[in-house]
Amino acid sequence: MIYAVWVPLLMPFLAVPAARRLADALSPVRAVRLLAATGVGLALCSVLALALLVVPGATRFSAVSAVGELVRPLSEAAPAATVPLAAAALALLVGCAAAVARAARRHWAELRRAGRFDGRPGELAVLRDSRPDAYALPGRPGTPGRIVVTTGMLRALDPAERDALLAHERAHLAGRHHLFMAAAEGAALCHPALRSLRAPMGYALERCADEAAASAVGDRRVAARAIGRAALAARATEAVPQPRPRMALAAAAGPVPRRVAALLGRSTARSRVGRAAAAALLACLVVSGAAALDATSDLHSSIEAAQGESAHH
Repeated sequence: MIYAVWVPLLMPFLAVPAARRLADALSPVRAVRLLAATGVGLALCSVLALALLVVPGATRFSAVSAVGELVRPLSEAAPAATVPLAAAALALLVGCAAAVARAARRHWAELRRAGRFDGRPGELAVLRDSRPDAYALPGRPGTPGRIVVTTGMLRALDPAERDALLAHERAHLAGRHHLFMAAAEGAALCHPALRSLRAPMGYALERCADEAAASAVGDRRVAARAIGRAALAARATEAVPQPRPRMALAAAAGPVPRRVAALLGRSTARSRVGRAAAAALLACLVVSGAAALDATSDLHSSIEAAQGESAHH
């Protein structure tokens, strides 16, 4: 356990470089699924590793040893080493739990505030606002989401571009893309290195919606033009902050030039790079999981030995 327990805490630093290449090198749908699985998996393994670090130091206290029916400490190391390490790991666990709880409360509060659109018929809510903006607003459980668009954005686009923009936002709602972003945010709160997964995840989600919009209107150039013009219109008034919920996904977000180039077929990404990046992420996930399981097994064996059960075998 002494070595295996550190692997899940270090592996996210190795996964990030591969994740940055993944969004451009794989199809958007595959990139989203792999990024979500990797982020959540690595985050869970790192949390488990912190919990495993807490146990040996905690058993140095008589009350904990009595509960576990231990006749000797789990670790042969001196208390001066195990107890501070356990305290630091516990503090990190508590911090992660508090951060995730705050994020969940904020997310739920935004969904409740977004309920003001629920009384409007249909999936589209048009706001009388001269500032160009459009985004997909997920609904609360059991309620449909809404596409929110301002009159300023509608005026900035021609009819074909409006159809592409609405198809883009509709794809966000149909694909429940906000759940993938929530998973990336939660993983980032559990390990600092996983914060770097949020940008590739956001880009891959926008690319998913871009492809869905291009398929819906039947013209990739129209979809690319709609995204580009929407971004230009939104950035012309970016000095004025937009009252957009944090979990909202917008067509004008992210690296728009890269997205437009991908829609127009000018992406230089190669499938070989995508396969290598995917293999690297999967390897990081497998190694982290295997190390966490190995450390857990070692801890279980140490507990049995400390309880004196090994003498009966």
